[in-house]
Amino acid sequence: ALADGWLGRRSPPLRVERQAPGVLSLGSWRPVTLRVHNGAARDTGVEVFDGYPGIWDMEGLPHLAAVPGGGYMDVTYRVRAQERGDAAFEQAWLRVPSPLGLWWVAHRMGAAQEVRVFPDFSAILRQTLRGADRNAPTAGALLRRQRGEGTEFRQLREYRRGDSLRSIDWKATARHRKPISREYQSERDQQVVFLLDTGRRMLARDGATSHFDHALNAVLTLSFVAAKQGDAVGLMSFGETTRWIAPGKGTVGVDRMLAGVYDLQPTETAPDYARAAQDLLGRLSRRAFVVLITNLRDEDDRALRTACELLAGRHLVLVASLRERALDAVGQQDVVGFDAALRMAGTEIYLRQRHEAIRQLGLPRDRLIDVTPEKLGVTLLNRYYDIKESGAL
Repeated sequence: ALADGWLGRRSPPLRVERQAPGVLSLGSWRPVTLRVHNGAARDTGVEVFDGYPGIWDMEGLPHLAAVPGGGYMDVTYRVRAQERGDAAFEQAWLRVPSPLGLWWVAHRMGAAQEVRVFPDFSAILRQTLRGADRNAPTAGALLRRQRGEGTEFRQLREYRRGDSLRSIDWKATARHRKPISREYQSERDQQVVFLLDTGRRMLARDGATSHFDHALNAVLTLSFVAAKQGDAVGLMSFGETTRWIAPGKGTVGVDRMLAGVYDLQPTETAPDYARAAQDLLGRLSRRAFVVLITNLRDEDDRALRTACELLAGRHLVLVASLRERALDAVGQQDVVGFDAALRMAGTEIYLRQRHEAIRQLGLPRDRLIDVTPEKLGVTLLNRYYDIKESGAL
């Protein structure tokens, strides 16, 4: 047995190659294949286990089989990433029997591989495409009929019932001897810039998804829609580190946004709103629609108001605050017992303080959003459409 174990320590004539995508989507199952080559003349039994990131979900391993002599064997399993950012596969584990079969000896083979985990943009895109057409049903979005006209001329067309008399082009009507209307569209070539809080407040979770990930999904959703509308999209994060993505147009701007935020994570740092506003003012030369996303507390009212006043002097500012879903859940529960009464009273006091902090910002009601995280995307989308249609930019 000792001799067999000693001989089994020798590296087997095996070689491992991994076939894995370099980019994965958060929460989506993706296949990974290990190809085990056998350089020996006879079949070799082996148990295969890969060094996938330990926090991920995995199905299909370990796998026990025999690799044919002079040939290879493919082992396919699947993984599901649980966190955004950079991750790495370590070397694979191969357990091979000793010459007499008295021992199983473990060997590390193959190469390590780095991968990137992006937000599941396919799911975000499906929501975006539903929200991009205001005449189509949108999941949770409030659709409003457009009032007035856009700010940029699009084309002349025949008059339709319901058109405003002010839209009639009388010179074209005289030439064509029939009513002709001017059609307008929302102004293009504008800037939408997100000011994203990466401080400790965004670490809060309602279920499996953090407030920060909800905010990031909303940013990507609105970025895609704004790019389709002809606007340039950019982002600046503030917290422990500042990350700046200059506004860009079209698919290039969306790709830069996605590549620039896929590994962005919140930290325990307290947000400095005034400094973030000053930094952003130094980076933006043109007027922009600035969307500040955070989780507001009553102690933030003065600092955030100072930041909003700085930004509002040159830009159009919208503040979006994420409200914990647990606060709404407490208000819907029956009060049974003294502990429940204390919980209800404490929640009411907290919500009043939060409401007062929001009021102290001094922004118009249509420039403030206070919603639960899962409603942020469609709420921002509707507010963006309202601002575009009103010509406020």
